[in-house]
Amino acid sequence: MPDTLKTMEPMHAMIRSGEPVLLCDSGDLADGGAGVPFEVVYLTESCHAFAVRYQGTVYAYLNRCTHVPMELDYQPNQFFDLTGHWLICATHGALYAPQTGQCRLGPCRGGLVKIEVSEADGQVHWHTSDKLQPEKPL
Repeated sequence: MPDTLKTMEPMHAMIRSGEPVLLCDSGDLADGGAGVPFEVVYLTESCHAFAVRYQGTVYAYLNRCTHVPMELDYQPNQFFDLTGHWLICATHGALYAPQTGQCRLGPCRGGLVKIEVSEADGQVHWHTSDKLQPEKPL
């Protein structure tokens, strides 16, 4: 085997599961307000994701409706319905619980793909897993 092939590394090396990746400052997320978008690699596919704050807690999900894999936001970074209590798919009208991502009403199959997050010292981080990796190496 040629030496060049021996030393080649995968184009996207896996980061250890559970590694924190800085997402945003805590102040960037207001209860029931605009979300913060970010990019991830889910399985092997580049995907859009988002984080929102609901009742004081930050939650994050892949930005993909479970009915048809389309992005949820009806305007950039707007994921909540008019009440500020449900995540809504602008295309299908499916409603998801912000705390769990589970579908509560409308055409959907199961729940949104949840991304683990943590918040400390004024910063929000999302955490890698065997299925979720940063789009760009850390």
